[in-house]
Amino acid sequence: MSSTELLEFRDSVRALLDKHANSAALRTAIDTDLGYDPKLWSMLCEQVGVAALAIPEQWGGAGAGLVESLMVVGELGRVLGSVPMLGSAVLGVQAILLAGDDESSARLLPDLADGSRTAALCWADADGWDSAGVTATGGNLSGTAHYVLHGAQAELLLVLTDAGLFETTPDAPGVIVTPTPALDPTRKLATITFADTPATLIGTGDPAALRTRLREIAWAALAAEQVGAARRCLETTVEYTASRVQFGRPIGSFQALKHRMADLYVLVESADSAAQAAAQAVAENAASAAEDVWVARKHCTEAFSTVAAETIQLHGGIAITWEHDAHLYFKRAHATSELFGTGRRPVAA
Repeated sequence: MSSTELLEFRDSVRALLDKHANSAALRTAIDTDLGYDPKLWSMLCEQVGVAALAIPEQWGGAGAGLVESLMVVGELGRVLGSVPMLGSAVLGVQAILLAGDDESSARLLPDLADGSRTAALCWADADGWDSAGVTATGGNLSGTAHYVLHGAQAELLLVLTDAGLFETTPDAPGVIVTPTPALDPTRKLATITFADTPATLIGTGDPAALRTRLREIAWAALAAEQVGAARRCLETTVEYTASRVQFGRPIGSFQALKHRMADLYVLVESADSAAQAAAQAVAENAASAAEDVWVARKHCTEAFSTVAAETIQLHGGIAITWEHDAHLYFKRAHATSELFGTGRRPVAA
């Protein structure tokens, strides 16, 4: 898409989310087994086509790309939307595409493109995403994958091992799916154990390269999400300080608070630039992708954490109540700071 088309597309996604993904809908979804509103996911897929964005047309997709997909992730971050965009339409789809198996792509991607089926990428061991929690022997899987996004809600399990990417389902023999309590109540995680589970290998590429590439994509997606959430925190804070009156004047008119919000604005804008650079780099698989993504990961995490904390401070007492959304953004900020690991700065060749 051109820049103008991308902005128009973003406005369409934002308008739909503003109408159907408000705070009341979010809190209702938190208490369900799915953790998200299936009607919202259907609308996003059917009316906007978000799940199909990065899938080539030959497999039922829109033939757009990662930049467009990560823009949607950012808009979902703005409202803490927990539909399976990141876990299925970004990571699941990219794992299949990167495996380079046309037969598997033709068989799996059309259902993921229209949102009628969702995928979960099983990857981390108990210590994080630096090593796989599941091993493959003779086409069978054994071990435990931790911190799986929407793992208890997905119909397709994509398992990343040191032997490659495998495909199976939650009802396959030996699979035990356990929902995992998380700091962030707006995002469902699961622990999935495999006991000699039969699975199908997807592609024959280098598993290490696949894991590295998926980590870059995951970090770029998180950066987009963090910027969207941080920007919304700033917007609500500015709105509140403009309406909250103390000593006969809006508190936002006091110079000390003006300076604090100006600093937050600079943080959000610089984080946005870093996130956009990372999205473009991973979409193009540029030589600078590793560095751009690492910078975005670090800066956007710090920016979101800072803005979320300041949102609570500047909203005063109401921000620490369950009824206000500030604590949900604060929890999302701390949870995303650990999701997919923190990693180290890449070493130049």
